[in-house]
Amino acid sequence: MILLEPLNVVIQTTLAEKCIKPSSLDVQFVDFDNVRFHLSTPDRKTQLLLSMNIRCWDELAQYGAVDVLRREYDSLYLATPEPDYHVSLAIDLEQIPPEGEARDSFINSIALLKRNALAAPFEQAFKEQKKLEISGSNQGQLMQMHYRDEEAIYVRASADRVTVIFSTVFREETDRIFGKVFLQEFVDARRLPTIQNAPQVLYTNRDPPLELRGVPGLKSSEDIGYVTFVLFPRHFSNPDVASSTISHIQLFRDYLHYHIKCSKAYMHSRMRHRVSEFQKVLNRAKTEVAVTERKTVSGRSMISR
Repeated sequence: MILLEPLNVVIQTTLAEKCIKPSSLDVQFVDFDNVRFHLSTPDRKTQLLLSMNIRCWDELAQYGAVDVLRREYDSLYLATPEPDYHVSLAIDLEQIPPEGEARDSFINSIALLKRNALAAPFEQAFKEQKKLEISGSNQGQLMQMHYRDEEAIYVRASADRVTVIFSTVFREETDRIFGKVFLQEFVDARRLPTIQNAPQVLYTNRDPPLELRGVPGLKSSEDIGYVTFVLFPRHFSNPDVASSTISHIQLFRDYLHYHIKCSKAYMHSRMRHRVSEFQKVLNRAKTEVAVTERKTVSGRSMISR
């Protein structure tokens, strides 16, 4: 089972190379969920500018993304981002830590730019859950992040839990079948004694869960599926555990569809292999026609089949 990393590998490798040998750079690339990045050296070789364009930035900013990024990057965060981008970081290669663990930690933190921006609503929900637990209130506001064209993440805090809902689109019938199989494995796996503390996973097709009833703009079709994670305080009461929970749950949609594609590719390869084996069996099953040669009295040859 392959697990996706929360950091951006392109940013990580490029920044590590430029720390060793600075040079001019102008690279644009796209991460999961159609998040656009631009890594360049607009002024000099030792001054890198990293910019990010994310579809749901207005919603993230409403839930405190700017405060999170300022906390994580301090002076690197630019109040005025690059045009056509929502976030920009100015990285001075002459001021980075020396080679070693400190530099690796610095590079990894830069590569987690998207993860840190998306962490804002989760952190707010975790704080809100504690307040609701103390006050005895029922539930908090429903936070929505429309991070893809037809898909969204919904987060809502309650007095005893935080509910995270993914809406995802299955373009093909086979994707829906594979998706149901994967999600059923999530449900069955929690029965094992070693992982009974994992979050509860629920799946509904077409009809949104109760937490989303009444939300405008929801589509009702067979292509839409809703995956619900129920996070309890044990999943985010400790800061390190909360950080790990945020990193893993953000990648769930990409993880699910990635493994659906891998499963389909594996099934296709097995079917091609099986067809090839059947062809070999059929070729071996062909009977050879016996040919006999006879000669007449005059010496002429006669071939009979």
